Amino acid sequence: MTYRRAAIPALAGGLLLTALLWWAGASVQALRLQGTSDVLGGRTAAELEHWLVPWSYDPPAALPLGAEPTGGVGDSAGTGTTRYRSLYTTGMQIRFGAVFAFFLPGALLLVRRLPPVSGRMPATLLALWSWGAVAGTLAVTVSAPWLIASQGHGSYRFLPQLASAISAGRQILLATALVAAAVTVLVAWVSAKGAGPLPRTAVPARAARLAAGAGTAVIAPSSVVLSYQSVAASIQTFSPDGGLLAEPGDLVRQWLLLGAWSGPAGAPLGEWLLYRAADVLLLAVVWWALRLLPGLLTRATVPAMALGAVGATVLGLLAQQLVRIALDDTGMQYGLVRVSASLGNGIPAALTCGLAAGTVAALTLRAALRGANDGG
Repeated sequence: MTYRRAAIPALAGGLLLTALLWWAGASVQALRLQGTSDVLGGRTAAELEHWLVPWSYDPPAALPLGAEPTGGVGDSAGTGTTRYRSLYTTGMQIRFGAVFAFFLPGALLLVRRLPPVSGRMPATLLALWSWGAVAGTLAVTVSAPWLIASQGHGSYRFLPQLASAISAGRQILLATALVAAAVTVLVAWVSAKGAGPLPRTAVPARAARLAAGAGTAVIAPSSVVLSYQSVAASIQTFSPDGGLLAEPGDLVRQWLLLGAWSGPAGAPLGEWLLYRAADVLLLAVVWWALRLLPGLLTRATVPAMALGAVGATVLGLLAQQLVRIALDDTGMQYGLVRVSASLGNGIPAALTCGLAAGTVAALTLRAALRGANDGG
């Protein structure tokens, strides 16, 4: 599919995702009404509000105490508060603009290389859904400094604050990204009519398996080694002497770890193995997706494989988290909304590891195909 044909669905999906997130953020006030709490329950309404606040244009109720100069007269008395509110508004403008800016190029490449025709529609939908979640996470990341500064204490433990901000708003992002992905696929399906043949790439099974194995081997250390409790603790407590990078541990974990697990001490071996099955599922999803991806693409380029691997890692991560939610025996006690709070954790790490895995898989695929052609 040409870029011109792919641009229309990518634009439609980006605009819809941005509009849905804005609408979700504007719904925060409705959750604070007494009638909403009566219908949903106070705890559920509070949890939903926590999900939506990162996308709300309404500034926090508590402004920094030091924002207003003491003893001010006339307009100068409210100058500090106005500036902090302006910082918050600027941060939200950057956030919504960045959602669109990050989603558009990824969706454009995916629709072009993975058009929803010839049996590709489910793959395209899943790839666009995962990319929408990644685009929203990146938007939260780049806009976080303005929102942290608007609280009046941006210089205090900035990196831990940034790590906390990055993990916010991901649950509603997953829902809105799914809707945007469905609309993007529908528009792309219409745009693909009359575009000519969009064949799949012919990839030998052995080359595809080698590429999938190489890509999964890149993902495995994050899930198996780095996510182990003692290793993760070492990463989190890493602390260079002084300066801005004095406390990077939480932030580094955001971008490197796909989970967290410990040894079987204190828990039955069977239960421990059951929880580890979720990690195995993550790697299985990644391997299976990378195994199929080269044959689904119209051309297995490095950017397309890298973006596809990011989507595969995000999907594997979500599958892992859903299994853990199902295994959590406190789910019925706290309710579905409370237990779903873990959904979307690790998306920054999925982006980092997925890009590396997709690049390695693409290079391995090229080498395998070159070797097969030379041998033939």
